[in-house]
Amino acid sequence: MTLLDAAPTEVRTDDPRVVTIADGAWEVDVLPGTGASLGAGRIRTSDGVWRDLLRPTSRGGRGVVEKCASFPMIPWSNRVRDGALTFRGRTHRLQRDCADGTAIHGAVRYARWDVLDRTPGSVTIGIDTREHVGINFPWHFTSTITYAVRGGTFEVTTTLRNVDSEAFPGGFGHHPYFQRSLAPVGAVAPRPLGHPVVQVPAHACYPGVPMPTGPSGPLTARADFLAPRVLDGAFIDDVYNARDTDKPISIRYERPDVTVELTADPVYEHLVFYAPRGRAYFAIEPATNVNDGVALFEAGVPGTGVFVLEPGEERTGAFAIAVRG
Repeated sequence: MTLLDAAPTEVRTDDPRVVTIADGAWEVDVLPGTGASLGAGRIRTSDGVWRDLLRPTSRGGRGVVEKCASFPMIPWSNRVRDGALTFRGRTHRLQRDCADGTAIHGAVRYARWDVLDRTPGSVTIGIDTREHVGINFPWHFTSTITYAVRGGTFEVTTTLRNVDSEAFPGGFGHHPYFQRSLAPVGAVAPRPLGHPVVQVPAHACYPGVPMPTGPSGPLTARADFLAPRVLDGAFIDDVYNARDTDKPISIRYERPDVTVELTADPVYEHLVFYAPRGRAYFAIEPATNVNDGVALFEAGVPGTGVFVLEPGEERTGAFAIAVRG
C-alpha cells in the first residue's frame, strides 16, 4: 500500500473548535479560533498506520497557540526587538509578548479567524483586523490562509493585504513543529529521541540569532545542513537565506522509511531551523522576512525579505509538505 492508496478516514474529533481536512494520505486539524493554528498533521504510512508528523496538540491545548502543532506568523515573522517597530522614521510601540522582551510571531495568532470556504480536503479562513480590538500592529490589514490536502501533499497558501490608508512593512511565515519520530497516533513519543536526517539547501545564515545583528554570511558549522545530516541532540536556532528554491528541504525518517519534503515559493526568502534539546520535536519555519527584519530593513541591510505594501496592495505565498514512502 502506498500513501495514495489509503482511503479517506472519518473525522477523529467532535470538538467544535476543530475543522479537519482529509484525503487518503493526510488528516489536518485546523483551529480557526486559535489564531488559525493547526492542532495536528497526521499521515498514513505505507504500513497503513496513521502517524503524527506534526506535533499533536492535546484537547486542553487547542486554545493555546504555543501548544499547537503549527501556527501562522502575520504580518511579520518571528520577533521585533523590544517591541519597537520603526518604519519611515516613526516608531510604533508593540506589546512585548515574549519573555525576552520582544514582540513575537506576528499580531493575529491570538485572534479568532472566520471560516470562508470549506471542502473535505481544504478550508479557507480569513481575518480583517478592522473588525478586532487590540491587534498588535499599528496598521489595518486582512489575511487569508487556505489549508489543503491532495495527492500526498499538504499545502498552505497565505495572503496579506493592506487595507489601511498608508503603506506598511509586511511579512509572514508559518511555524510547523515536526516530530523527531513517526509514532502512531495516540502513542507516547519514543525514547530515546529519534534522529531523522535533515537537508536544508540554503547557503547563508545570520549572526546573532535569534535576533540577527547584520546581514547574512557563510554557514556556521552548527547551521550547515547543505548535505544530508543526522539531527542529533544538539541545540539549533538559526535563520537562513540564499535558499535554493528549486530544491526541497528534506527530512528522512528511518522507521518507517519516510521522506518529507518541504518546498516554498520564492517569496519565502528565509527559513528558521529550531531544535531544542531534549524535546520530541523540532521546527522548520518558512518565512518571508528575517527575524527583526523591519529594523534591519530601516538600517539599510540588504536581503531582509521585508516587503512594503501600499494601500490596496497584497502579497501571496505558498509552501507545501509532501510525503514520500
